[in-house]
Amino acid sequence: MFANDNRVVLTLDAGGTNFVFTAIQGLKPIGTPVTLPSNADNLDKCLSNIVEGFKTLKSSIDAEPVAISFAFPGPADYPNGIIGDLGNLPAFRRGVALGPMLQEIFGIPVFINNDGDLFAYGEAIAGLLPQVNEELIKANSPRQFHNLLGVTLGTGFGAGFVCNGQLFIGDNSAGAEIWLTRSLLHPLCFAEEGVSIRAIQREYARQTNENSEHLTPKDIFDIAEGTKEGDPMAARFAFERLGLELGNALANAITLLDCLVVVGGGLSNAWKYIAPAVLAQLNGTLSSVSSATVDRLEIKAFNLDDSEQMAKFTKGNAQTVKVPMSSKTVTYDPLKRTGIGLSRLGTSNAVAIGAYAYALSKL
Repeated sequence: MFANDNRVVLTLDAGGTNFVFTAIQGLKPIGTPVTLPSNADNLDKCLSNIVEGFKTLKSSIDAEPVAISFAFPGPADYPNGIIGDLGNLPAFRRGVALGPMLQEIFGIPVFINNDGDLFAYGEAIAGLLPQVNEELIKANSPRQFHNLLGVTLGTGFGAGFVCNGQLFIGDNSAGAEIWLTRSLLHPLCFAEEGVSIRAIQREYARQTNENSEHLTPKDIFDIAEGTKEGDPMAARFAFERLGLELGNALANAITLLDCLVVVGGGLSNAWKYIAPAVLAQLNGTLSSVSSATVDRLEIKAFNLDDSEQMAKFTKGNAQTVKVPMSSKTVTYDPLKRTGIGLSRLGTSNAVAIGAYAYALSKL
């Protein structure tokens, strides 16, 4: 329904380094996107750039925007637009009433959410979720999916959850904080320590006995590919270890949520090295005290970016069963399953579309 909506929303993807401003109409960007430095450690400069970015973006479009809607990382009172202490934006301390400030300046409603939440919402509205359901229809499958967990892999480990078309926020604006689940490999640590850029750098350094802080994830990926000098085995092992941690966190989440999963963020570019360990965790086993084993999940997980696995996922195990005391039959698919796939929109675009759709759903 949002694809044919002519209303315009100004959006912002707020990162620790840059702010990216985009105007969205009908689920598509319009005007000229604006990128400004975040000035993460200076509140006055940070707020000035937020105002300047929205003003510059507004001047590049013909239509009058109906709302501002955007993503901020970390703790906040999102319904009231108050930003709390942010790790990536240290200038925000002790509560900053950002939403009310922007509403007073621009005179239109302002909506703020977590970036992981809006990423998941964008993919649920126009990305992975509708694409998977279209493929199931093409395969004449009786199955359709309605729930989606979105996770982002980058500086941090973020997430958002969409249930039956509704973004799940939680009572304290703290829903889907997957980064704080327990680490598999370091049980006294939180999962983000193993699912982040620093985890890749740390593991590569541990394997090579070299200082790798100067290496970006792209550098380590290129080393894994053999296109940059370094230790390819160590690079691949670093991504595999991240996959183990990610798979464990996703297994816990899927057990509770029973949903599809979409993966975004910069580290997802190395999915080919991460995915096997993720799927091994999801489709592995756990032991009981008596040494009996059970499947890690009650459902089978498929990699939706692998053509063979995608075909098995869409085909399922559909069969025709008779209706007792009747001549009728119905289609039945007993294969309980989930799929894990990469962002279909691109992470920043998914966040913008999520922000757009969220604002329109609230107006």
